[in-house]
Amino acid sequence: MLKEALDGQLTVLYNAVAASVQVQVEPVGRWFEAFLKRRSRNVSASFQELEEEEELSEEEEDEELQLEEYPMLKTLDPKDWKNQDHYAVLGLAHVRYKATQKQIKAAHKAMVLKHHPDKRKAAGEQIVEGDNDYFTCITKAIEILSDPVKRRAFDSVDPTFDNAVPSKAEGKENFFAVFAPVFERNARWSLKKHSPTLGNMDASFEDVDNFYSFWYNFDSWREFSYLDEEEKEKAECRDERRWIEKQNRASRAQRKKEEMNRIRTLVDTAYNCDPRIKKFKEEEKARKESEKKAKAEAKKREQEEKERARQAEATAARMLKEKEEETARQAAQQAKKEKEAQKKAFKKERQKLRNTCKTQNYFTDNEADSVRMMEEVEKLCDRLELTSLQTLNEALSSGDKEQSKAALEKQVQEVNVQLQKEKEAEIQAQQASRSAEHASGGGGGGLNNRGWNEEDLQLLIKAVNLFPAGTNARWEVIANYMNQHSSSGAKRTAKDVINKAKTLQKLDPHQKDEINRKAFEKFKKEHSFVPPTVDNAVPSERFDAPESNSAPWTTEEQKLLEQALKTYPVNTPERWEKISAAVPGRSKKDCMKRYKELVEMIKAKKAAQEQVSAKNKK
Repeated sequence: MLKEALDGQLTVLYNAVAASVQVQVEPVGRWFEAFLKRRSRNVSASFQELEEEEELSEEEEDEELQLEEYPMLKTLDPKDWKNQDHYAVLGLAHVRYKATQKQIKAAHKAMVLKHHPDKRKAAGEQIVEGDNDYFTCITKAIEILSDPVKRRAFDSVDPTFDNAVPSKAEGKENFFAVFAPVFERNARWSLKKHSPTLGNMDASFEDVDNFYSFWYNFDSWREFSYLDEEEKEKAECRDERRWIEKQNRASRAQRKKEEMNRIRTLVDTAYNCDPRIKKFKEEEKARKESEKKAKAEAKKREQEEKERARQAEATAARMLKEKEEETARQAAQQAKKEKEAQKKAFKKERQKLRNTCKTQNYFTDNEADSVRMMEEVEKLCDRLELTSLQTLNEALSSGDKEQSKAALEKQVQEVNVQLQKEKEAEIQAQQASRSAEHASGGGGGGLNNRGWNEEDLQLLIKAVNLFPAGTNARWEVIANYMNQHSSSGAKRTAKDVINKAKTLQKLDPHQKDEINRKAFEKFKKEHSFVPPTVDNAVPSERFDAPESNSAPWTTEEQKLLEQALKTYPVNTPERWEKISAAVPGRSKKDCMKRYKELVEMIKAKKAAQEQVSAKNKK
């Protein structure tokens, strides 16, 4: 440590002084608390100074605390302690829920010193014996307010709290002056310490949104256990205590629900009356309108751009098309000119060939050979190309008669050979086509390879009409029907039936009519034949009818027959006479035959369908 310099003397250092080192010291305990207080207050003070300041502030609070004498204290009924105002009893009516525990204890101490029965008795005042003295109310007040749980229960039902909710009419006149105190008053019930304020007309949208979000999700600590009508401590047994707890829970839940509905009503009313919400909605509406307008304008510009691009594209396409058409027209004209030139050249060369042959008398002296050669020359004119004609004409004009005749005969021979080859190729193609048609009509191998005779074709047409489109497994049913009723013995598959049906569809209409005509003739022949046993039988009323009508049944006649069968059931007397009378142009015998045919067709159809179903199940 340096010595202190005397007056008039200087301190001189002859050696270098070590650099200062900064050391970080972390306070703990009460010194850490003092450090936090210094930092929060932004002051520099020692721990002792802060403690002294705190003690002074507490003493000042005690000196400032003034108790208000409750005028109705002496008239209180100790038995009705639940309905008394405990803060007023202790003289803290002006402080209420803001009073600290120290203030409550000080107030209780002052009230005890003043109203204790011993003090009043010493002063000569008349004292009520037992718990009926009003001092019991003071004891009950300190009991409630000194316990945090009981105090919160009493604060939740504070008799001085205003639960009123302003109406819309009041809010519209002066919104902020009416609703600000109400929200500030109800904020005391919030579990969150810092609740947002209502603000003013200049508040931002975020502040207003945060305010209403807070209140719409308001979480209240207010509970109503203080208002329980029954005390479970007074229960005589466990069952009674459980019943009391159940009743109390139900009443608390009901009051809690009413409280939350009150808060929600308050927030809804404020939201509907808030002029800022109206302003924000108008701003949002204006913004959306402007966006919509901008979007419409952008869309309009885009459409205009598309229209311009489309027009430009259409113009370019039209010009290109015109150019192509012009090019095609010029090409067509050029092709036409070339074709005409070629046609003229053909005509010229053909005429030259004819004239040369005619001049040489077709290189023969015989009249028959001359005619034959004339035909051959015409054949050459029709078959030879232009270059071949030009080559032939050059050969005929450059050589002598024998050479010209040899050249002409050689060309004729080549053309005849070519025609013979083309004819043979055409004959082979026709034979191959007929073979293919025969193979396709024959089906597969074995029994299926047998051809389709007229009976099979008629049976196929009948089956296709009997099982129309929409029948389950239609082609399998048709194949089974044909296998059951065909006399040829050929077994047809669904594939064979489909192929033949397609072939029949492609046939000429006249061929179809011919097949149908033959089928009808066979049907008429089979059904007009009467067995000898019937001729030899005893006459009955069944065959007393007039001659039967062999014409096929029309759709209208079929409908009339079906309706008559429904109208006249089996037990109707003279049933078939009535049925035949209902079908004009048909006798009793015709109706009975048609009925038998229908029954047979239905039975065959059911049998074929059952057989296919059995196959599918396997």
